[in-house]
Amino acid sequence: MKIIVSGSTGLIGTALLNRVGPTHNIVRLVRGEANPDDISWDPGQGTIDPGALSGADAVVHLAGENIANRRWSDKVKQQIRNSRVRSTNLLSDALARTTRPPAVIVCASAIGYYGNRGETILNERSEPGHGFLAEVCSDWEAAAAPARNAGIRVVHLRIGVVLSAHGGALAQMLPPFKLGVGGILGSGRQYMSWISMEDLVRVILHTIDNPTLTGAVNAVAPFSITNRLFTKTLGRVIRRPTVLPLPAAFARVLLGEMADELLLASTRVVPEKLLSDGFIFTHTSLEDALKAELD
Repeated sequence: MKIIVSGSTGLIGTALLNRVGPTHNIVRLVRGEANPDDISWDPGQGTIDPGALSGADAVVHLAGENIANRRWSDKVKQQIRNSRVRSTNLLSDALARTTRPPAVIVCASAIGYYGNRGETILNERSEPGHGFLAEVCSDWEAAAAPARNAGIRVVHLRIGVVLSAHGGALAQMLPPFKLGVGGILGSGRQYMSWISMEDLVRVILHTIDNPTLTGAVNAVAPFSITNRLFTKTLGRVIRRPTVLPLPAAFARVLLGEMADELLLASTRVVPEKLLSDGFIFTHTSLEDALKAELD
């Protein structure tokens, strides 16, 4: 297949290209100067060539500002929102206008859509939550309307915490945990919905290949886990103590609003659509997933 990929240099994009590059024709959607085999675009300026997108079988849209690399200010929050909403709308509109549109566009979204929901079990039919990330995710998904209205199958992957030693949340956790200063965040009762990088790449390919999957698809492992259990499991896998907690009040002093939305929020999500569609996860046990990633 000819697959156009945005965000190809990011954590997920890199893993995807490493997996599918040898077997498919991958065309990267890049900002700035592009190689002859790439397509150049500029979401900030709203520029893209619809003609260059023509003839692709599928598009995987992963571009977006990192939400956890700096404290949120009003300016940073606007950049996070714009990088997702504007780029998705620009790409979707261009795909709708191309002469030979793809059969499907798989757009990254996030389980932040559901907000802080305690122990409530959430599936793809659950209502959106409240807060900054929930609003961003709702607008992010709505921005794909031009493609959807043009008859292109649109999949919104609501991605959980991705387990990778090369970046993201796990990579940030590892240094303090290896020093023996990792610990439970807040009460530790908040649920974390996670997925191994291997399974996430497989999910992306599965949604491309299965035309019955459309709309929101929760990209998480079948079993969520509390922060307390996650902490103890990670400590056991890397053979380090986990006795120094980070109280909620201190987390808020360090990170502000980000602490409540990323570290202390409880989101207990199930991948109902994937399971109903027959997708078989490689990693359903957190301990097995961590060992596979870290060994």
